[in-house]
Amino acid sequence: MKNHRTNIIVLLAALAVIAGLSFAKVFGEAPAASFQPGVEAPAPLAPSSAAVRYSIDAGKSNFIVRAFAGGLFSAFGHDHTIAIRGFSGEAQLTPDSIQPASLQMTIKAASLAVTDKVSDSDRQEIEKTMREEVLETGKYSEIVFKSTRADFEKTGEGQYRGKIFGDLTLHGVTRNIPVTAQLTLSGNTLRARGQFSLNQSSYNIKRVSVAAGTINVKDELKFSFDIIANKQ
Repeated sequence: MKNHRTNIIVLLAALAVIAGLSFAKVFGEAPAASFQPGVEAPAPLAPSSAAVRYSIDAGKSNFIVRAFAGGLFSAFGHDHTIAIRGFSGEAQLTPDSIQPASLQMTIKAASLAVTDKVSDSDRQEIEKTMREEVLETGKYSEIVFKSTRADFEKTGEGQYRGKIFGDLTLHGVTRNIPVTAQLTLSGNTLRARGQFSLNQSSYNIKRVSVAAGTINVKDELKFSFDIIANKQ
């Protein structure tokens, strides 16, 4: 009788394992994601077999961040323009209609550099604070964007306008964000221009402040890009 019960338990355990594997195989295991309020969770992308692949050319692209002074004495503070220099990625687009489409991009967090007209000592101090206290690049070396949906409409020959929705992982936090973009396809070149914004607090980023908090960096950061990619 004892062996009989043991066999039943082993059989049930085996069935449970098989059922679990079957469920994972069919549906996949989606990682838990945190979404910004008001942004609908988009459906996953699935580029068609006819999709054309493009590789980002960082050397011919521009990607910048604007940070704005805030606080009681913000008039005495300075807005900052920061260049994102180290990034790579790949886009896949379906000819004529664009979607289905996908975009993946990786940014080296330590590659962000201040481009304002400030002294070398001030630039070094700002960049050190940005890397060590704000972005904590020693712990979070990469910023990653993976698209989840693309909605575009054709506005002219080789011209498209719309939005890319995707998961942005920054400072160890993942949020789904919308990115407004205009696309131009010409020969073997893809050009994407657009902008988006995010709040530092959404990514658990420490906001820089001085003078007992009377001057600080506003929560919202604004990004703009002019990215060139070449057909593979």
